[in-house]
Amino acid sequence: MFRNLPSVRSFCAALALVVLASTPGFAQPAPAAPLAFSQPLTVKWRYTSDQATNFTPATDGKSLYVPLSGGAMIALNATDGRLLWRAEAGGEFSATPCADEQVVYVATQYPAADTNITRGALRAVSKETGITLWMRTLQAPVLGVLVAGQGALFAGSANGNVYAFDTRTGRTIWVNQYGDGFESHPALAGNRLYIGSNAGWLLALSQSTGELIWSFRARGSIQGAIAITNGMVFFGSGDGYVYAVSEAGAKLRWKRRTGAAVQAVVSSEDGVIASSFDNFAYLLSLKKGDLVWRQLLPGRVAARPLTAPDGALFTPLSTDNAIVLSLKNGKPVNTMSIGEENSSSAAPIAASDVIILTTPHGLLAFSNAEQRPVAH
Repeated sequence: MFRNLPSVRSFCAALALVVLASTPGFAQPAPAAPLAFSQPLTVKWRYTSDQATNFTPATDGKSLYVPLSGGAMIALNATDGRLLWRAEAGGEFSATPCADEQVVYVATQYPAADTNITRGALRAVSKETGITLWMRTLQAPVLGVLVAGQGALFAGSANGNVYAFDTRTGRTIWVNQYGDGFESHPALAGNRLYIGSNAGWLLALSQSTGELIWSFRARGSIQGAIAITNGMVFFGSGDGYVYAVSEAGAKLRWKRRTGAAVQAVVSSEDGVIASSFDNFAYLLSLKKGDLVWRQLLPGRVAARPLTAPDGALFTPLSTDNAIVLSLKNGKPVNTMSIGEENSSSAAPIAASDVIILTTPHGLLAFSNAEQRPVAH
């Protein structure tokens, strides 16, 4: 079983462990938009670039930190799309960045001297200037999504490592090594880190020490977002199921089959929203996983949906519209035109008073206010 695979933990100073162990981590709920999705949404500003990537921009609510192809990152004012700075991270981005109060964390990859080997790098970048504050080189690139907690940055890598780095210095607090790769969207709740593996293992680890608290195995890879609410952990798998397991001890509460691999789940007051590669969106009840509704979308949804009290926003691939579904009955209640066929798997995000969509040629910011769009 997975829990018997070799695990290696390396620790920094004992003081760092004491600080982390005594400071509980914070839960990261599904992001909610500040706007009414069912009301008309118009373009407030646009930022044009032919270097857009599939990585979701990081945000602190006021600014956006956008990874571009070629290893460049730009910072934009979320309110008006104004360029704040541009910096070169080096290499190519390998994971979705994240931001805390002062720093943006970015992961890149680059070829080693042996071109058959790919190395990784991790950087902390100043949110104000784009200047690199510290950098770590890694044997393999970090993949999936970076997640910042209280004093620690968490990530999984292609070669089976799960890391906790000190956010101030970049030093390794702990690292666990497994015989399986990670390319997932980790989640934090309490003092636990939840992370899924390519072989279908969901791991609950102590944020402070990396100790394995429990593990649960699905029959397909776990790469999408994980939702934690009401004492349960919800996640989707490449085996086509949505799973609900108890947060206390990994006991399976329910599982619900969809028609294809499940890419992401998000929790809401109405239930668990899941998007599947069968082109359907699903709403399942939290308690038993009963099907509340399902709605066919015009394309696959590779990105995590964005929720508001009156709807969920999906960005299907190979279409030219983002679609809002009612959380009550799953019916379409709004659309947002992106002006071209969508090929980006970046997730929609909310910042300031706008909703940000990443398109193949830049960013679009939508708002409820009707006004002439500003181009940058």
